[in-house]
Amino acid sequence: MSLNDLIQMAVFLIVLLLLVKPLGSYMARIYEGSPAGLNVWFSPVERLIYRLCGVKAEEGMSWKTYAVAMMLFNILGIVVVYAIQRLQAVLPLNPMAMPAVSPDSAFNTAVSFVSNTNWQGYSGESTMSYLTQMLVLTVQNFVSAATGMAILAALIRGFIQKQMNTIGNFWVDLVRTVLYILLPLSLVLAVILVSQGMPQTFNQSATATLLQANKDSNGKPLVEQSIALGPVASQVAIKQLGTNGGGFFNVNSAHPYENPTPLSNFLEMLSILLIPAALCYTFGYMVKDKRQGWAILAVMMIIFLPCLWGCVQIEQGGNPLFDKLGIDQRATDTQPGGNMEGKEARLGIANSAIWAVSTTAASNGSVNSMHDSYMPLGGLIPMWLIQLGEVIFGGVGSGLYGMIAFVIVAVFIAGLMIGRTPEYLGKKIEAFEMKMASVVALIPHLFVLIPTAIAVMTVAGKAGISNPGPHGFSEILYAFSSAGNNNGSAFAGINANTVFYNVTTGISMFFARFWLAIPILGIAGSLSSKKIVPTTQGTLPTHTPLFVVFLAMVVLVIGALVFIPALALGPIVEHLMLKG
Repeated sequence: MSLNDLIQMAVFLIVLLLLVKPLGSYMARIYEGSPAGLNVWFSPVERLIYRLCGVKAEEGMSWKTYAVAMMLFNILGIVVVYAIQRLQAVLPLNPMAMPAVSPDSAFNTAVSFVSNTNWQGYSGESTMSYLTQMLVLTVQNFVSAATGMAILAALIRGFIQKQMNTIGNFWVDLVRTVLYILLPLSLVLAVILVSQGMPQTFNQSATATLLQANKDSNGKPLVEQSIALGPVASQVAIKQLGTNGGGFFNVNSAHPYENPTPLSNFLEMLSILLIPAALCYTFGYMVKDKRQGWAILAVMMIIFLPCLWGCVQIEQGGNPLFDKLGIDQRATDTQPGGNMEGKEARLGIANSAIWAVSTTAASNGSVNSMHDSYMPLGGLIPMWLIQLGEVIFGGVGSGLYGMIAFVIVAVFIAGLMIGRTPEYLGKKIEAFEMKMASVVALIPHLFVLIPTAIAVMTVAGKAGISNPGPHGFSEILYAFSSAGNNNGSAFAGINANTVFYNVTTGISMFFARFWLAIPILGIAGSLSSKKIVPTTQGTLPTHTPLFVVFLAMVVLVIGALVFIPALALGPIVEHLMLKG
């Protein structure tokens, strides 16, 4: 690993950590309703939205009412997203005359964007009209992210409220998240991205004359190339900040129009982790114990940093088969060295690996290199980060509430070890909370391993494999790991735009998102109704280095026990084959 690689990783992490406290405290004030600048200036807009929608902002909701509102809103979103895709051929803002999206692909995309997964089995520039990209996909990038953050806010209230039957108002949390957090950040980032050369236009595709004439698949001469354009910057900004990840173009942020410069690459990588990291501080701020937020962030970093280091090191090490052929893979002044397959030469290995680890840790799913072309163990690291349940940063809101579920499991185990009723933040953790936390920890695994098994046993599932053997198995395992944990990235070597994969991944995405959200709201409601227990000498401290390490081990052990057998059949055996 070169000094340049180390500097790039260090700068990225330092800037990220410097932004955690200011953004985290701002978001906490937004959810508390305290003055925070924007919520003072734009409060008339907020009240107007409530008036137009018939929302009574002052009314709290029970956890069941909150869950019903959340589900109705998202199911309606699925219907609208599906309908617009099917009707886009007759709708405006379609300068390239895109036809209607097929029923199975429209279903998959609708569930994907509503669930904050943003898995894409289609090529955006040749499938979606500008209206679909903006009115459907970009809007869902905002509200699906806001849904996760709203659920987190409700869970936090469960810890800080005493013997109450309400956990907030879903519509208020949703509006405030979009209006005061996601929109301002996205506007600033989009303007910067436009300044770097990213398109933001309604013009149809541009054409360029080829320097050398060619022929198409039918043997006809080609003298011009069509260059896709569109309202790109506005979608890219929220795709990163909202941990959505769905690209305007097929190759996502490897495309020069989605990622034109080193500055745009750095800002997009930073945006992937920015809100998930800052929400840890928001949590500590709102529960009136900032040490708790820092402790959770420390757990995330303990797991994230070795994965980041390992991925860069493995990819920089290159392909052992090339060594046997006498090919020089060392980094020199004339070559980057290492495994450059599937990576942009203008970005290099370090920027590609930092992005790959960040996007899979954060449930973002965007890519600036093709994970399918990574070395077997280099590809294992992003896959395994997804399989941990997307709690190492994770999606905005969803990552942290998933980690809090692991905290509940950890304090319950610790309570059994010392013979005390477990407590967390002054609330007793009892049977109901433990059952719901267990569902959150285990349900994603159900929607990864079962569909993977079905895919490798059926003709339709095996038909999508482009690489036989263990790598083909890795492609399927990665696909369902990504869908079942709401990540959205892919190995890219599998043909997933088929009826089989569109339906199966769509089902996995839906249940993995909402079968986790509802138990979390159940935990919030149960905790909110409880009294706060005073801290005593027997209370387990949950901010200490000991608990940080213990929690990290709980996350790792659950992930290891569930997925190591499957990983052994894919990337691990592929690595051994290369070595042999």
